[in-house]
Amino acid sequence: MRLGPRPATLGLLLLCAVAAGAGEAEELHYPQGEHRTDYDREALLGGQEEVDEYVKLAPEEQQKRLKSIIKKIDLDSDGFLTESELSSWIQMSFKHYAMQEAKQQFVEYDKNSDGSVSWDEYNIQMYDRVIDFDENTALDDAEEESFRQLHLKDKKRFDKANQDSDPGLNLEEFIAFEHPEEVDYMTEFVIQEALEEHDKNGDGFVSLEEFLGDYRRDPTSEDPEWILVEKDRFLNDYDKDADGSLDPQELLSWVVPNNQGIAQEEALHLIDEMDLNSDRKLSEAEILENQDLFLTSEATDYGRQLHDEYFYHDEL
Repeated sequence: MRLGPRPATLGLLLLCAVAAGAGEAEELHYPQGEHRTDYDREALLGGQEEVDEYVKLAPEEQQKRLKSIIKKIDLDSDGFLTESELSSWIQMSFKHYAMQEAKQQFVEYDKNSDGSVSWDEYNIQMYDRVIDFDENTALDDAEEESFRQLHLKDKKRFDKANQDSDPGLNLEEFIAFEHPEEVDYMTEFVIQEALEEHDKNGDGFVSLEEFLGDYRRDPTSEDPEWILVEKDRFLNDYDKDADGSLDPQELLSWVVPNNQGIAQEEALHLIDEMDLNSDRKLSEAEILENQDLFLTSEATDYGRQLHDEYFYHDEL
């Protein structure tokens, strides 16, 4: 029996897909190195429904909510937003929406509404049926065997996220399952899974060759552009000690999306674009002078925060 196409998100490939997708998003965000502001609004405001909702807000209400957000970003209340404050706020925003998404998914997966997501319920939500593979028996069909391996990895992650005697996952455990990068007790599991996937010689490190995977260089031709890009990422982004391989911590920075780095880049971008007096920080006046740019940035989740009381309500 052929299993058919599987959902795009399964196992720790989700994390790798996010990391790989970041490169594609970067190209759309900065085509030929030029910042494209309309991409910002499209990317984080979401679809046309969200854009329409954003437009419905009266300019006075937009500005009122934006001023409230600015005050919350300004942690020391000195009237200015620094790179550090902007970066911290953006990282908090990332985590907030990841947690909100996981909470919504939890309700959808918990079919019997007993406050726990069982492995069977997870399968039913993902595949419309319960799937059970023999852990020790490989399948002849290559596609089905690949799916079996991914499904077994998901089961291992499910079991690792489960911290109590209940066979199902409560909300906190479900968040650890869906977002292991956000939970400390899952860090070792994430690293181990990445090593099992990429460390072919079992030495506990990932070399450049292992990083590049199945690519085999043709000595008669030059490396394709994507290989050059990947080599540059390996050498300049991940291999911090320049020893030619990724240790477990360096590996973690590869397989887990680096929200801190993304947030810092966006904070610097905003300051570069909006800092009118070159003091490397933003006043409320500078932000309101270029309000549209701020509302098409990750600092406001591309305007989404103006519709979420968690961010603009006075009691946050």
